Amino acid sequence: MGNIKIIETSDGSSSLFNEQLNETYHSNHGALTESRYVFIKSGWEDVKDGKDKTSILEVGMGTGLNVILMIEQALKNPDHTFSMITLEPFPLKEELIEGLNYTDLLEDELTSYFKTVHSCEWEKGIAILPNFTLTKKKATLQEFEAEENTFDVIFFDAFAPNKQPEVWYVENLTKCFAVNKKDGLFVTYCAKGQLRRDLVSVGYEVERYPGPPGKREMLRGWKK
Repeated sequence: MGNIKIIETSDGSSSLFNEQLNETYHSNHGALTESRYVFIKSGWEDVKDGKDKTSILEVGMGTGLNVILMIEQALKNPDHTFSMITLEPFPLKEELIEGLNYTDLLEDELTSYFKTVHSCEWEKGIAILPNFTLTKKKATLQEFEAEENTFDVIFFDAFAPNKQPEVWYVENLTKCFAVNKKDGLFVTYCAKGQLRRDLVSVGYEVERYPGPPGKREMLRGWKK
């Protein structure tokens, strides 16, 4: 994955810059701000109503920011059960993880959970909390297998289509549609017209949705 270095984004939170891809892991306008807006506020919060449990698939674990933000939601919602599978074919080195400052910006109780997320065993469901189970998989989306109608929400957080086009192929979007539950949601920071057309072609009802700071739009796809 090339040389990776820690950077600071506009809201004070860390991200990473991949020099080989010339790409950051998050928006320069704010890693924490972007993840909260795209995947929590515009993702999980819009599928949780009326449910006592949520299953989540994340494509691109990266720094683990989305995982720790979902653990934050699990702490706030102790009567709700969370099951999250996150895919990451290129896990980060320990020194990079230790250099991220998320725990300085989040509530103190999340500090130990962030360490647990990155140190826990791969390929195995780990009960991080009584109501939150995490499974980390060293796998690409192409390699990943799951039963149809499994996930309430899919966090599609891969590098941009012009950097990792193979992740955004129609075959992968077809897989996402299949494993999404009925009335489930596919959510991503990306707003490319080709992605919108591809999501429609595999069956999603797609909406252009207001984007996080620094971005006019993002895309959400509903499986109706």
